[in-house]
Amino acid sequence: MTRATLKPLRNQSIVITGATSGIGLAVARRAARAGACVFLIARGESDLKALCEELQATGARAAWAVADVADYDALVEAAEKCRRLFGGFDTWVNNAGVSIFGVIRDTTLEDQRRLFETNYWGVVNGSLVAAERLRERPYGGAIINVGSTLSDAPMPVQGVYSASKHAVKGFTNALRMELINDGAPISVSLVKPAAVDSPYSKHARNLTGQAVQNPQPVYATHVVADTILYCASHAIREITVGGGGRLVASFYAALPGVAEPLFARFAPVLMRDKRSAYEPYDDGLYDPTEDGLDEEVYYPMVRQFSALAEVRKHPGITAGVIAILAGVGLATLLLNQRTGPTRLQSLRDRFDPRGWVDTDALRGRWDDLAESMRHGLHDVGEHAADLRDDARHRSERFLHDAKYASRKALKKHKKTAGRYAHDAGDYARGHAKEAGALLALATIAAAVGAAALDARRPDSKLRALGKF
Repeated sequence: MTRATLKPLRNQSIVITGATSGIGLAVARRAARAGACVFLIARGESDLKALCEELQATGARAAWAVADVADYDALVEAAEKCRRLFGGFDTWVNNAGVSIFGVIRDTTLEDQRRLFETNYWGVVNGSLVAAERLRERPYGGAIINVGSTLSDAPMPVQGVYSASKHAVKGFTNALRMELINDGAPISVSLVKPAAVDSPYSKHARNLTGQAVQNPQPVYATHVVADTILYCASHAIREITVGGGGRLVASFYAALPGVAEPLFARFAPVLMRDKRSAYEPYDDGLYDPTEDGLDEEVYYPMVRQFSALAEVRKHPGITAGVIAILAGVGLATLLLNQRTGPTRLQSLRDRFDPRGWVDTDALRGRWDDLAESMRHGLHDVGEHAADLRDDARHRSERFLHDAKYASRKALKKHKKTAGRYAHDAGDYARGHAKEAGALLALATIAAAVGAAALDARRPDSKLRALGKF
């Protein structure tokens, strides 16, 4: 398959059907503002002229052709005119559509066929004309069909319209597959808006006898227009604009047995406009409306943004944001739980190489070993101090005993020595005349003799003192 090379909008020529009202008008104005050449198709000539002049006044290149999309030949002529003026087109937007509010059995077969002529056959005619010409272009181009969320979840009161949009969805998907099989470089997109703030209900044929409106939520026309132009430069298969419509469609797909009774009961009530009086407008089912260029009708509450469409346009950014938010949410959940810090620490320890070794246990062992060494050294120091004190006490006691023994020995032999000395004195005094030297010798001899006698005893203190 050869993929289409979609140009930037400023380099494109874009054909828009139903260009003078609602979504088509918003697409035309925004495409011109982006620098594209705009070719306008609608049934009302006066509105086409007015819009073309408005766009040209802003410096845009614009042209128009009056054509009913139900007329295949008229669309062929319009495409030929676009080729002559702009050299062809790069994107074809099938936007033209009408509606009928009313019960199916109250809607004539003629009206139903007319609605299908515009809503379904208009898309078929435009797609075939566009595909035939885009095949001839070197880089192909894009066909964008405007469907509806009612193709996924049909509603009562708009039964015929829902059926036509369901047919558009089936045709678009089948055409895409055939072009893929042919290898044609053509992108086929289906844009499914939810309720839109446009003259849609004003231009619809109303068979209810009451004023009608689109039920909330309602989205601005430029939200759908921006999505259509995004598809012109980005190949998107199918995209829904409006989360409200997507939610209803999902509910219907999941629980049709529950959804259908609810829709049957509440849809007619929600579509009734109680704020407005019923006025039999000139609808646009058969003839074009000449009520001016109305892009919006100003509902009281209109959403200016579709998050669902933006998510579909930027899936990569959306996935990144979701991943970040999920990570932040998970971290917040873990940290706010009672065991959150413990869990976070466990994860951190599991991926920390330092956690592969039980550092706390190892540190505890080192602390125990160091404490044991400190206690051992302390005990050794205390033991050494005790030995030192004991040695000092023993030395002091020994010296004291030695001195005491000496004094005791001297005291014990003092009387004997004194007696010897007394006798010697008597002898000396009695023999004074013999010689003075004899007395001194006798005294010395007596002291030496006393010491010698004591030294001969086994328990002599003088002998121990002599060894010391």
